[in-house]
Amino acid sequence: MKIALKIDTNTFRGTRQGVPRLVEMLRARSAGGTFLFALGPDHTGRAVTRVVRTGFVGRMRRTSALRHYGFKTLLYGTLLPAPDIGRECTGVMREARDAGFEAGIHAWDRVLWRDKAAVADAQWTRRQMDLACERFEEIFGEPARIHGAAGWQMNRHAYRLTQRLGFNFCSDTRGSGPFIPIYRGEIIACPQLPTTLPTLDEMIGLDGVNTANIVERLLELTRQEAPSGHVFTLRAELEGMKLAPLFEQLLVGWQKQGHELVSLGSYLESLAINDLPRHEVATGPIPGRNGTLALQGREFLAA
Repeated sequence: MKIALKIDTNTFRGTRQGVPRLVEMLRARSAGGTFLFALGPDHTGRAVTRVVRTGFVGRMRRTSALRHYGFKTLLYGTLLPAPDIGRECTGVMREARDAGFEAGIHAWDRVLWRDKAAVADAQWTRRQMDLACERFEEIFGEPARIHGAAGWQMNRHAYRLTQRLGFNFCSDTRGSGPFIPIYRGEIIACPQLPTTLPTLDEMIGLDGVNTANIVERLLELTRQEAPSGHVFTLRAELEGMKLAPLFEQLLVGWQKQGHELVSLGSYLESLAINDLPRHEVATGPIPGRNGTLALQGREFLAA
C-alpha cells in the first residue's frame, strides 16, 4: 500500500530550516514526498488575532505553537515585516526539487487564504492563485501542476481555477480516498487526492494522545490495508523541526508495515484515474481542528 506524503510549508522559518531537514530524512529512507510551498509573504503574526475564535486557543496550547513556530515568526506581519518566502527561500525550494522531490503550490499568502478563501469572490481568488502560479514559475522555470489549499479552504472559483490553470491534480480536501470533485452540481475535471489521515497537531491532546503514544496511535490507523492507500499531511514547521523525531519513528513504522512512501504524483499514477468515483465537495469540522474545512462528501451516482 502506498502512503503519499504531502508536506505543507507555511512559514519562512519552516521553509528555510524545516524543508532541508525533511529532505535529508526522506532521502535517508528512500521515501518520496511532495512539498507544497507558501510562495509570498509570511503573515503568520496576523493569525494570532484568531485567538478569539472558538477552539483556536485550545489548539495553540495543545500543540505549543510558540515552541514550534518561534516567537519571531508569530510577529511577522504585525510588529515585524513579513518576509517574502518565495524570494528569500528560492534556493531551498530548488534544492528540494533537485533532490528528486515533487513541488507544488500551497498558497501565495497562506494566512490570507486560510482566513478569506472560503467566502472570497472570483476576482480575489483569481488574483491569489495567479500570484502563486507566477511566483512558482519564476522559481522553478515551469508551471505548477499541483495545488494543495492552505487550511483546506476552497470556494467555487478556486475549484474551477484548478482545471483552468492546468493543475494535473489537487489535494485541497479531507476525505477517505481519491475522487473527481463535484461542487454544487458542477464537475471539476481535476482529481482530488484528499488527506485521509489525521495530522499530528490534530491528534495531540485529544482522546489521551500525547507525544509518547501518538506514533503508535497513528500506526494503528495504517495497520490494515486501505483499498486506495493514504495521504498524510505534515508540516515543515512541525515534523521538519521539533516533531522530527516522531516523524522519523512514523517513517520507520510505516516501512515496517510494508508501506511505500511516495509523492502525490506517484500515488496518482498507481490509480485508475478514469475509474475514480465522483463525490460532492462539502464543508464541515473535523476533530482537533477549529472551523470548517473542504471535505469529500457523498458519492454521486449517475442515474
